[in-house]
Amino acid sequence: MKIPFIRIFAIAAVAIMAAQAFTQTRPFDTGRMDTTVSPCSDFFAYVNGTWLKNTQIPASETRWGTFNILADSNNALLREILETSAKAKAKEGTDAQLIGDFYSACMDEASIERVGTKPIEPFLREIAAIKDTASLQREIAKLHDTGLPAVFTFGAGADLKDTNSVIINAFQGGLSLPNRDYYLNTDPKSVETRAKFVDYMTTMFKLLGDSPEAAAKNAATVMELQTRLAKASLSQVELRNPDNRYNKVTLSSAQSMTPDFSWNAYLEERGVPAQSEMNIAPPRFFTEVNAMMKDVSIDEWKTYLRFMVANAASPMLAKRFAEANFDFFNRYLGGQKEQQPRWKTCVQQTNANLGEALGMEYAKRAFTPAAKARMNELIDNLMLAMKDRIGGLEWMSEETKKQALQKLSTFKRKIGYPDVLRGYKGLTIDDRSYAGNLIRSNEFQVRRNFQDLGKPRDKTRMNMTPPTVNASYSSQNNDITFPAGILQPPFFNFEADDALNYGAIGGVIGHEITHGFDDQGSRFDADGNLKMWWTPEDRKKFEDRAACVIKQYDSFEVQPGLFINGKLTLGENIGDFAGLTVAHRAYELSRKGKPEPAPIDGFTDEQRFFLGWGQVWAGKYTPEAERLQVATNVHSLPKWRVNGPLSNMPQFAAAFNCKPGDPMVRGEAACAIW
Repeated sequence: MKIPFIRIFAIAAVAIMAAQAFTQTRPFDTGRMDTTVSPCSDFFAYVNGTWLKNTQIPASETRWGTFNILADSNNALLREILETSAKAKAKEGTDAQLIGDFYSACMDEASIERVGTKPIEPFLREIAAIKDTASLQREIAKLHDTGLPAVFTFGAGADLKDTNSVIINAFQGGLSLPNRDYYLNTDPKSVETRAKFVDYMTTMFKLLGDSPEAAAKNAATVMELQTRLAKASLSQVELRNPDNRYNKVTLSSAQSMTPDFSWNAYLEERGVPAQSEMNIAPPRFFTEVNAMMKDVSIDEWKTYLRFMVANAASPMLAKRFAEANFDFFNRYLGGQKEQQPRWKTCVQQTNANLGEALGMEYAKRAFTPAAKARMNELIDNLMLAMKDRIGGLEWMSEETKKQALQKLSTFKRKIGYPDVLRGYKGLTIDDRSYAGNLIRSNEFQVRRNFQDLGKPRDKTRMNMTPPTVNASYSSQNNDITFPAGILQPPFFNFEADDALNYGAIGGVIGHEITHGFDDQGSRFDADGNLKMWWTPEDRKKFEDRAACVIKQYDSFEVQPGLFINGKLTLGENIGDFAGLTVAHRAYELSRKGKPEPAPIDGFTDEQRFFLGWGQVWAGKYTPEAERLQVATNVHSLPKWRVNGPLSNMPQFAAAFNCKPGDPMVRGEAACAIW
């Protein structure tokens, strides 16, 4: 989904009220609760019920919750940094100049409007000049060099079976709707969405100057081509299997797969040194691309590429393009009623393109050595708890336990911000052209990506910018990352009791650690390589336990007839309740030899552990955003990120004196893996 073009004055009053009225000042605010609901019936509503009733989703958002409120707070600080940098007129090439000028150009809506389509006219002229298959393939390469999408994706990255090495990866792509199912499903909503998409494409072609008749015909052409690509693509669930994403072959074998698409010519056009091997997946997708090179006319390909350029670039173009893009992708697909304030879009875009430079300024103001030390202490305790859990598994053999413990012992961690900065030497940013800055930034990142070829892979890089409100696990690096942006209340709070912190940030830490042992992460060994380290018997037991999780989440109904996809969300669901189980064990270990904490607000420390988890997932979605999440996202919706894992935990039932038969008690039907 594209970032929308925003007017600076479009700040909705409801957005301001939502951010101010529900800013939390206590580690846990009992005023957010709905105690008319039993914790044993619906813990999500019990913890957050009053907050949910009183909170409106701002008109400029598709969802609103703890993550959004904290991100909004971070954005306000980033805005201050950027406005100060924009006024400073710093020396060219410095971080302050780069972020200040990028932000200034993004905020200059008058200039963006004045230049109209000029930023993409060079691409449109090149597309118009395509004469044959050879020039078509050259143009695809040129678009890829600028970061513009066309047909497939291509870049340097880890060799999944030798993650110290960097190889070329060619992968499925070329679609504009969120995934293949949007093109292929036959339910009424999917049919409606495709019709709306065709209407949107028709509008875009009209904006490019086509007659209404030509625009409609061209939209139908793009729909036909993208549908062919979709039919050859992997589904969201199929993408979760790393074997489906790995097909390393010699360059000559890749060429045999696509005799009508020249990889040598493509590499030469992009300035990439000749490669002996590449990962090209899935094979069926590139077989279809090859067929399309033969039976799709040059004029049809030109139509497809015109739309791909206009669609990708529309948020940085004049208002008429940006609003058309917003109306379909944000308003229709996401339920967003109005565009964000312009400053917020410009903050997000600066972070996306110059995140290291902006993020380090953020970290200087918002992250302390004490926070890093406390996080390291918590991670140490969670790692000990995970070791304890693995050692105590009755269903796993000693042989597999040994491998699991070896993997756990090699976990690395990244906290706050990167230790080694890459910088932006060679990137030109000015305050005159927002589109120009975006294009140069894309080209810079593409060039830098290819510079990794032939070198040992750098596993020290962070995959998120410091202000990000999120966390991650990397199978290829076997590491966990916690940016500075999330290490704040209510996730991580120096003023909170240990129980609340272990339930909140401890649950997040446990979630990321156990990602190393979920359905995907468990396929990678201690060195980050795709390798089966399980005995066949133990793997079968794991798959049986995972099937329990799938079945459970398949039963969660989001809207009438709309259910969570248990297979798509399996890894995150394992991360949630396995991670929370590990966090709870870590809290138990941390209390050894200490007196029992006194109740706070009438809640025992055991209860406050679960309150900590419950409050961090407070969130509301528009109905459209719920549908989008279910169709595209590997994460379950907030209610089930709370009730799902807790209903499987006897520790929760004991803490709140829940009885067999209560909705939050699964008893013998409970799932357990780690």
